[in-house]
Amino acid sequence: MDVYEAVTSRRAVRGFTDRPVPRETLERVLSAAAWAPSGSNLQPWHAYVLTGEPLADLKKRAGERLAAGDPWDEREYEMYPPELKTPYRERRSAFGQERYSALGVAREDWEARQRAAAENWQCFGAPAALFCYIDRYMGLPQWADVGMYLQSVMLLLRAEGLHSCPQMAWSVYRRTVAEVLSPPDGLVLFCGMSIGFEDVTVDYIRTGRAPLDETVTFVEGQPAGEAS
Repeated sequence: MDVYEAVTSRRAVRGFTDRPVPRETLERVLSAAAWAPSGSNLQPWHAYVLTGEPLADLKKRAGERLAAGDPWDEREYEMYPPELKTPYRERRSAFGQERYSALGVAREDWEARQRAAAENWQCFGAPAALFCYIDRYMGLPQWADVGMYLQSVMLLLRAEGLHSCPQMAWSVYRRTVAEVLSPPDGLVLFCGMSIGFEDVTVDYIRTGRAPLDETVTFVEGQPAGEAS
């Protein structure tokens, strides 16, 4: 699979089979992803990978907490600005409509939407999950570095025939994750990531992208040194 195919075939998959992901595959992916760029080579990411019994334990704890109606943990970062402006508001709205339309869930069916959202904390059935932390005192550039690392992981997973789903949703169950992982003090859970083989029987609608001229501006001129 070439880079272009990996980029364009990567998407947030929300339905996985229980086929195990080999440990050596995950090690190969994460060893290569370590070459992701970071300012002054800080490499500010801290990743944990769960499979087998530890992941089953986490899913069980999350499920019990959800069933008990426990309130979410206070977020340690703002997922979205409180008031999204155009065009971001419309893009988010379109995503939600497409997501629940694929599931056959009506916009006004709040209970069905909640059930669909709850699948986040079961990793959509995936047999492997990655949890990515960053040191609390790091700044915005280092958060960007973490994003580049995670993108590298997701593209390398595609090269292995695997899919993934990055999930900031885990940030509101961060205490439950910490019960299983026991991360050092001072780390912030940025996101989880479900990893596995896609369940192709699960319906989905591929989320579109804005046209190039909406997000990119070319400022062109003659090459330096050329006569006019």
